[in-house]
Amino acid sequence: MSTTRDAGLFLLLSFLWGTSFMAIKLGLEFIPPVLFAAVRYDVTAVLMVGYVAATTGEWRPRSRADWLTVLVGATLIIALYNAFLFIGQQGVTSGVAAILIAMNPILATGFSRVLLPQERLGGIETVGLLLGFLGVGVVAFPESAGPLAADLVAPAFVLLAAACVALGSVVVQRVDSDIGTEGMVAWSTALGAVLLHAMSAGLPSESVGDVAITPAAIVTVVYLAVFASAVGYVIYFELLDRLGAIEINLVSYTVPVFAALSGWLVLDESLDIAAVAGFVVIFAGFLLLKQATIRERIA
Repeated sequence: MSTTRDAGLFLLLSFLWGTSFMAIKLGLEFIPPVLFAAVRYDVTAVLMVGYVAATTGEWRPRSRADWLTVLVGATLIIALYNAFLFIGQQGVTSGVAAILIAMNPILATGFSRVLLPQERLGGIETVGLLLGFLGVGVVAFPESAGPLAADLVAPAFVLLAAACVALGSVVVQRVDSDIGTEGMVAWSTALGAVLLHAMSAGLPSESVGDVAITPAAIVTVVYLAVFASAVGYVIYFELLDRLGAIEINLVSYTVPVFAALSGWLVLDESLDIAAVAGFVVIFAGFLLLKQATIRERIA
């Protein structure tokens, strides 16, 4: 019964996070990108802080290490990740954005090896890392329809978003903090929302006056804040405790399926066959990087 429940929650999480890329793309028609991300996390922060206050004991940052963890999470995992992702999604489809974000587990492994020199990449793992970047090239280049440098800007922003969240997840794990995962995420969303508003205010291309308050805009903000973020995080916390990090990382490779399908159904987007091939290459890279851990779990 628990296996069926875990599978159902995993599928639901994949759906919520996958369709979030479509919702971002839709909402960008009405709200400037960084301001859009900031408003999303305004709502999410209220929900998440309320949730952890009601359900967990260690939810408030108390030590310097706790606040450092929150600061890293707010800056890299929330603010920079979402700013780069929302900006990048102006120029790529929902499916391509999700595929590029699927580099997150591969990049996190690479950052982990760099930050911890004693954890070196073996030959197979190095091939896996290279395959991941090869897959990114296959995904990004078919998007080009004009001057190469200009067409690679949007995919580069999305890949930079994946790099930020990967680096943030590694640094957070290395900080000796007592705050729980739920508390860290809740406070990171709150501080991250403030940082996103500051970034938006500093961008000459963004203005509150550019916001078009329409039913579609409201729906996208509510869906992203409540369902994709708050509900998604709660499901993620439960699955992380029950399945572990390796299994939950696989959600990165089911999310693009729902992103591409929802983008096709709602926004009439298409997914180039080369992007699918690139996704397969990225997933193969992930399997090679994690092959030792996967063998241990199967044995």
